[in-house]
Amino acid sequence: MIELRTPAEIDAMRPAGRFVAEVLATLRDETKVGTNLLHLDRRAHDMIRAAGAESCYIDYHPSFGASPFGKVLCTSINDAVLHGLPHDYALRDGDLVTLDFAASVDGWVADSAVSFVVGTARDEDLALIDTTQRALAAAIETATVGKKIGDISAAIAAVAHAEGLSINTDFGGHGVGRTMHGDPHVANDGKAGRGYPLRAGLVVALEPWFLHTTDELVTDPDGWTLRSADGSRGSHSEHTVAITPDGPIVLTDRSFLGVD
Repeated sequence: MIELRTPAEIDAMRPAGRFVAEVLATLRDETKVGTNLLHLDRRAHDMIRAAGAESCYIDYHPSFGASPFGKVLCTSINDAVLHGLPHDYALRDGDLVTLDFAASVDGWVADSAVSFVVGTARDEDLALIDTTQRALAAAIETATVGKKIGDISAAIAAVAHAEGLSINTDFGGHGVGRTMHGDPHVANDGKAGRGYPLRAGLVVALEPWFLHTTDELVTDPDGWTLRSADGSRGSHSEHTVAITPDGPIVLTDRSFLGVD
């Protein structure tokens, strides 16, 4: 069921968005060559406790997950692009890192993800990250009253296709509110002018993610981490966005912290 939020409820979601933005900005700043993924998860856990927030991941067990996730942060490295389960791994020079984080503050959820490179970056990795960021910006710009879900999907796809990338539509954006995943599903490819009409009060997590040379995924033995089928690297950018009569509001915007 698609739920629309009142202006007061959208205001009530702002602290969750701000908290998620602060956690991702902090973790990105602290992530270096040699940082262990388990340390990042513990750091996020500490910030959740200090803020009196709640994790959306630790008990999360959807049909596609092998077991409850058990961690509070997704850490996807290199050819892993989604649902990366933190494990004992120290980051190496040139690793492409995606951090995906969702939390609940006062019963309201926000969800966001960021990709970046530690140490020496490959040009192709920076280009892929830039593509997902531009696709997210296009999606946000399109998230206005009177458009349709298909318009958002088509805006994302146009950026990807212009770079010669293929697109997986198994996982994409989604409604956000009292829970992390709700209706509507927002695929990263679709036809403009089709789908659910965008109305004021709709809150969605928009999340383009792309792989260098494939759109096929394989699942790690951990039952969670999704990797490219051909070993190519991936990037993922995500924000929680509220649609209002005055335009989209990015609830997880990190710019107030001086970062993108």
